[in-house]
Amino acid sequence: MFACPIYYSSLPKIAHDFIVCNKDLWIGKRIYIVATMGLFSGDGAGVSARLFRRYGAEILGGLHLRMPDCIGDVSALKKSEEENKKLIEAARSKAENAAKLFSEGKPVREGLGFFSRLSGLFGQRLWFGSKTRNYAESPSFDGEKCVGCGVCSECCPMKNILVENGKAVGGNRCTMCYRCFSKCPKQAVTIIGKKVIEQYRAEKYL
Repeated sequence: MFACPIYYSSLPKIAHDFIVCNKDLWIGKRIYIVATMGLFSGDGAGVSARLFRRYGAEILGGLHLRMPDCIGDVSALKKSEEENKKLIEAARSKAENAAKLFSEGKPVREGLGFFSRLSGLFGQRLWFGSKTRNYAESPSFDGEKCVGCGVCSECCPMKNILVENGKAVGGNRCTMCYRCFSKCPKQAVTIIGKKVIEQYRAEKYL
């Protein structure tokens, strides 16, 4: 099973690189894909399915799950905590139903067809494809709020953040996962926007 979030109807750069850099592992593998999204992805499962097929994998199915949006420094798509909990409960129910169908030999195949590909392409990738082609610029750190605790550096999957002279400093390999943003105890980090609106942590909804 391969599961990852979808950005702009495309794979995050870190997920794309993971598939490509391990291409020899996929030969003969049977893969079921789960794609999570804040609102819309079109062919969320399809973008990784096409890569996996290129490297010799067989795609068993695909599942799309709407989840709370993690981009906490942009007001678009923001929902209340109660609404987010409902989204998660709906996703749980959908995943359980997909697992039941899979066990019956009828795997869900969302996002894998031709029309889904067109939907993802014209819905977002044509306009925003450049945002996932490369890693993003450094997160922004508020020098007055940052206390150099190192939480952001420890949680960054790209090892893109260092603490120098008591302050956090970022490189140019941000994958926009928003871990540093959501875990910063002083709300000193922003990535796309300029203001912390809400930090999203899984513990809040489990």
